[in-house]
Amino acid sequence: MKKFLMFSVVVLVVFFACTIVVTDVSFAEDKPIKWRCQTHWPPSSSAYKPGAVWMANEIKKRTNGRLIIELYTEGQLVPSKDIFSAVKRGMIEVGVTPPQYYAGKVPLAKVASGLPFNFMSTWECAYFYKWMGFEDMMREALAKHGLFYATEKVYAGQLVTKNPIRSLADFKGTKIRVTGITAQYLAAIGGSSVYMPGGETYSALASGVVDGAHWGDMTGAESMGFFEICKSLLWTGINVTGLETWLINQKALDKLPKDIQQILFALFEEHFWKSTNEHEWALQHFLPIYQKKYGLEVTHIPPEEYAKLQAAAMPLWKEVADLSPECAKGVEMIIELNKSLGRLQQY
Repeated sequence: MKKFLMFSVVVLVVFFACTIVVTDVSFAEDKPIKWRCQTHWPPSSSAYKPGAVWMANEIKKRTNGRLIIELYTEGQLVPSKDIFSAVKRGMIEVGVTPPQYYAGKVPLAKVASGLPFNFMSTWECAYFYKWMGFEDMMREALAKHGLFYATEKVYAGQLVTKNPIRSLADFKGTKIRVTGITAQYLAAIGGSSVYMPGGETYSALASGVVDGAHWGDMTGAESMGFFEICKSLLWTGINVTGLETWLINQKALDKLPKDIQQILFALFEEHFWKSTNEHEWALQHFLPIYQKKYGLEVTHIPPEEYAKLQAAAMPLWKEVADLSPECAKGVEMIIELNKSLGRLQQY
């Protein structure tokens, strides 16, 4: 009898111990995974809330709180130009950054940065990315660095300036805050560029350090207060491209449960189309409002001048094409699409 009682006690102890262990494992599995994400956007940028904040909220909701994205804005953890390296090294799991910031490490990002006067409309660029396969090319190029890539959206990069621009000649002598290959292009056509972080651009415009700025497009410029100083908006895009990109550390991604990975992949695809479409709506909706509020003069580049601007860009396009076989393919795809629409027939 005593042996039976002792055996029963042992069984009960083992049972309760196993129950505790199982309970602890279950709790550990339910514990939320937290990722840090830094964007290059300051919190005042018009892209921050519909981009980073929306994605963070949706990820939390669609994973039932199992994956939490902690957001940091421009410069809070690392300088914006170091986001690529920080995500690659695993210092942070996610980053949102322009492709020109890592073009020195990923040559194809030169194409993604937006070759000057590459497309005339957003739908052309969306077709280039999604149906001609450029996004897949970028994804493959970033995978070599241990990163998963996704395009935030595609839209036209617009300029705001103190004096109106309608032609190639109007760029001459103009100092504009731009980044990437557009800076080289301005120098080639007689203008000049000045790079500075987004948060310093307003004071540079006010003090006359620059005569204009590129911060996304009209909605981005308005969110930064640029229309208080610059009363001219060049509606024609200086390029159309995916001006912001999402980067995820692949090792961190691989550690996620498979269902959460699939949620992320589907969400990035959904977000691309949602964000691109909503952005186009916002441009059309807010243009008359901004014209009335700020007294904006809106200018367009006519077809004959656009042809001149494209022709002036071709030497730079060729320089980018020469960087790698992937770049050559990307540039050829852009030329092919333009030719199919009646442009660049001489190339």
